[in-house]
Amino acid sequence: MSDNELGMFLRIRRETVTPAQVGLPAGSRRRTPGLRRSEVAVLAGVSVEYVTRLEQGHDRRPSAQVLSALADALALTGRERVHLHRLAKGVEGGFTCRGDAAPVRTVRPTVQGLIDHLEPAPAVLLNHVSEVLACTAGYRRLAGPIGLLDGTPPNLARFVFTDDRARAAYPDWDHVADEHVAALKQGPFRLDQAVAELADELTITAGESFTRRAGTVPGLPRSSGIVRLVHPEAGELRLAYETLELPVDDNQRLIVYLPADAATTAALDRLDRAGVRTLRAVAS
Repeated sequence: MSDNELGMFLRIRRETVTPAQVGLPAGSRRRTPGLRRSEVAVLAGVSVEYVTRLEQGHDRRPSAQVLSALADALALTGRERVHLHRLAKGVEGGFTCRGDAAPVRTVRPTVQGLIDHLEPAPAVLLNHVSEVLACTAGYRRLAGPIGLLDGTPPNLARFVFTDDRARAAYPDWDHVADEHVAALKQGPFRLDQAVAELADELTITAGESFTRRAGTVPGLPRSSGIVRLVHPEAGELRLAYETLELPVDDNQRLIVYLPADAATTAALDRLDRAGVRTLRAVAS
């Protein structure tokens, strides 16, 4: 498992940024679509040797000025700049933004009210170790039959990596697994005690499928996109999702799902109607 999160993030970002994104010609002899170390060095105003030392973990304490220059050179977004700063501060030890606080497992009443108003859309509230804290009835109809809500409390990362049903539920399991690791690494990763404990557990229970990703996947999961989910009653669904980050004191994220095509819209409508019929039957 990598202990060089800063270097890995810089290298992977360099390899995914195209020359056109930073105003450089692509050239005809380029082996990779990403940037060369020499190009990053010129854009950031540092030496190639220094870029190499950073990526290989031989220098883990770049100055604020160097971090800013690298962020400009790699065309980082605001969110990526914050992540870069956290990674650089994390190697110093002795301080993390979260301190030693345990995962927040309470839901503020206004947040619960917001979730209630999202019905019947599937929506789920997670803390930073992927525990399910609250969800809509629409999400329960979607996730319950698959097994996503099993456990006390349910934990989506644990389900994805250790439950055999996960690979059947997610046709794009590899991508989903990458995203869950990225979510756990969004921040100080193993400097956070709760995340470290979950990572240790998954290292034992999931083995290489988790450890390989922990060593190669950078932080920052996608905040929006489309996920495919196979439901035992509704069949394969294509769901567009949007992630809403709550304030830092909550350290929670709300994920809301919407149908990404007409077939999924119809399937969710059928699940909703079935849920209403079930409630009426129970009430009577």
